[in-house]
Amino acid sequence: MQSAADAAQPTPNKAAVRYAVDVGRSTFTLQVFSTGLLSAFGHSPKIAAREIQGEVQFVATGTTLEDARLHLTIHAGSLQVIDDISDKDRREIQRQMYDEVLEVDRFPEIQYECSRVTFSGNGDRYWAALNGELTLHGETHPLQISARVVISGDKLRASGEFGVKQSEYGIAPVSVAGGAIKLKDEIKCTFDIVAQKQG
Repeated sequence: MQSAADAAQPTPNKAAVRYAVDVGRSTFTLQVFSTGLLSAFGHSPKIAAREIQGEVQFVATGTTLEDARLHLTIHAGSLQVIDDISDKDRREIQRQMYDEVLEVDRFPEIQYECSRVTFSGNGDRYWAALNGELTLHGETHPLQISARVVISGDKLRASGEFGVKQSEYGIAPVSVAGGAIKLKDEIKCTFDIVAQKQG
């Protein structure tokens, strides 16, 4: 009798292909928005992840993609403010982000795991619906993401955007200027991930 673990593995005539994230060609940015009395004069920081690791694998049947799995890790300490602001403001925002928001010493990694993916489209262009789990600030919760996926030769490119509420992960949005400027709970995340076929 075939075990559940065996059933989850690709059958011999459906070999899985694996792609590894190319950090040099991939971008992942977070946009934080401000609110409050002085929000018009405050920062709505844009932040980029400089260290991303991960891989995706799936079985290509000729008409669609099946048995897809995704693992992505962002090193929290690699997040950097990329706005054109003063060095002083940049250092202060990053200090708050590392020490007060993400607590990177305690929670050095942000991870997204997904083994439930459905695709629409065929050939080399697809829409993907990912039903995975995001681990942030030591808490893990379900997170659905939609992505445009293009496969060209040995490269795979996935792009899209989604929102994350900090409060769902035990993070209290910070405030500055005596509370006159506050950061909104929801963060907008935008990604353009490029991965290289392995093997």
